[in-house]
Amino acid sequence: MRDEWRARLEPGEQATVLAWAAFTVTFAGLRALTHWIRAGHGPSGGGMSVGGRHFHHYNLGIALLAGVGAMGLRGTERQRRHPAAAIAFGSANAMIVDELALLLDLKDVYWANDGRKSVDAAVGLIAVGGTIVAGLPFWPHARRALQSVR
Repeated sequence: MRDEWRARLEPGEQATVLAWAAFTVTFAGLRALTHWIRAGHGPSGGGMSVGGRHFHHYNLGIALLAGVGAMGLRGTERQRRHPAAAIAFGSANAMIVDELALLLDLKDVYWANDGRKSVDAAVGLIAVGGTIVAGLPFWPHARRALQSVR
């Protein structure tokens, strides 16, 4: 698989697939975690608090995105092309998009029913679809490589 990955995808294409996959996994993980916390598990009070105020995970996304941007501006070519940069970029965007309704309304509407289910479904489809489309040059060769291993 690794040989096909390197042979079939340019570094920019590899970064795109990694970023979309990280977005998808992070978004799904955040949704699962927030539902788990809301069901009464984990930290009391419904999540993280800093100085008595609820700390939203979009803050972590913004900080991570700022770090990726700084590395893009000041990092070496090797650092910019490292898979961790693509994964951090995708994960940071998922943290922000997951709380987009909160950012748009500037009030805590995370659990409001209006449009929430459709937004979740749309972002999920976009994430999975983006991962598939970004990897189009790779998937047929990966399938053949897997079949040859069996």
